[in-house]
Amino acid sequence: MELFAFVTPLFLSLIVAGTFVGIVFGAIPGMTATMAVAVCLPLTYPLGLENGLALLLGLYVGGISGGLVPAILLNIPGTPSSITTTFDGYPMTRRGEGERALKIGIVSSLVGGLISLAILFLFAPVLADFAIRFSYVEKFLIIFFAMTVMAALSKDTLVGIFSGVLGIFISLIGVYDLSDGGNGKTRLIPPGLDYWLDSGFSLLPVLIGLFGLTAVLCEAELGVPRGLSRSEVKVGHSSRFSFSVFKGQMLNLIRSSGIGTFVGILPGVGGSAASILAYTNAKTFSKNRDNFGKGEPAGIMASEAGNNGLTGGALVPLLSLGIPGDSTTALLIGAFTLQGIQVGPLFIGNNPDTWNAMIFAMMIANAAMFIMMFFAIRYVALIVTVPKHILYPIILMMCVIGAYTINYGIMFDVWTLAIFGLFGWVAYHTRLEIAPFIIGFILGPSAEVYFVKSLESFGDPTIFFTKSWIAMVLWVLISGSILISLYLARQARRD
Repeated sequence: MELFAFVTPLFLSLIVAGTFVGIVFGAIPGMTATMAVAVCLPLTYPLGLENGLALLLGLYVGGISGGLVPAILLNIPGTPSSITTTFDGYPMTRRGEGERALKIGIVSSLVGGLISLAILFLFAPVLADFAIRFSYVEKFLIIFFAMTVMAALSKDTLVGIFSGVLGIFISLIGVYDLSDGGNGKTRLIPPGLDYWLDSGFSLLPVLIGLFGLTAVLCEAELGVPRGLSRSEVKVGHSSRFSFSVFKGQMLNLIRSSGIGTFVGILPGVGGSAASILAYTNAKTFSKNRDNFGKGEPAGIMASEAGNNGLTGGALVPLLSLGIPGDSTTALLIGAFTLQGIQVGPLFIGNNPDTWNAMIFAMMIANAAMFIMMFFAIRYVALIVTVPKHILYPIILMMCVIGAYTINYGIMFDVWTLAIFGLFGWVAYHTRLEIAPFIIGFILGPSAEVYFVKSLESFGDPTIFFTKSWIAMVLWVLISGSILISLYLARQARRD
């Protein structure tokens, strides 16, 4: 295939359409980029890999960016990563500078997205080439390190550990395959469900249930509030936007984008941590730190550059190591699974066309996001008025149809959707961490295979400590992650 041969009218249309739908999902409180990708995931099967990824990456970029609209206009984060945008965005709206605040956020989102994309393009192939040299031992330790990072950065360390281990436990339901070093017998299957659970729970219905159905259930529990009227959504234009507002802020934008990208590379941390860290750093190094929280444009820049920096960063571990950086990129594994492709160290080398298509799609998605939101912000702002009692029944129907058809019409997949939708609702109320759970669910089988194959190959448990200098470095990182988690837990108890 020639370079850019994948660029067809359909490919470009899917990017633009995905970005628009993502903006809609991000702009409506309670609907996130993750939910948008989960609901639309089954649609990618007939599209093929490149076209399917074009749609999903558009949804990802648009969903993250769209969250700034209600954050600035209504003081309600459209997505978790937009929480710090409310700190300075809403005060600007109350001063009649809503349009100016929105455009500052949109430009910052574009900068964060493009910087993270550049880091993805430069760093992921290098990391993948390095990871090719990993044996089963190093691969197991990488997954172990990913789980300890999630525990360290969870709201509650013990809850994060429990959620991750629970995800691994449920992922091991099914036949212990001989090719994986097992005995070919079933395990962890309740009586009477052997036929359905021989291969465990199907990944895609689990993902759709946790990120689609759970959101619907949580919103339904709150009831259907009265929708906002157009007159209640005031953008305001008393202070015109000018690019001069970014004068002297390039360091803030670059630093915040880099922080967001770095946080995205850490598995399972999420966009809220990226925006909070970027905002905190911007406030710390600002000469006008007393203005933060009162309508300071630099605060919006830091928050939006940081959370959009996550988009490229979260793809780095996914494409180079096969470890999703956040819950949304965990859903992208479903798109690869549908097309029979496994992500990991060999992915970029074996699929150069798909790699080029992803980079190009991310670039076009960021450009489409900027054009749609910057030049039509008054109309985009009206998205927050869309009634939820119309949207959520449609989303519920798409979830059920997607779960049923994803494996050619297996009714048990619909039950899987319901089971994990209810589980997600229970987790929400019991403060279980969904991100560690789903990443544990995805990585659990691989961790088991790598652990068993390591013992089969070397026959000595000490090999996990003495195999190579890479293993030693990984143990240092694991130890550091555990120490950080203990420190954060101690600080939380003091507070």
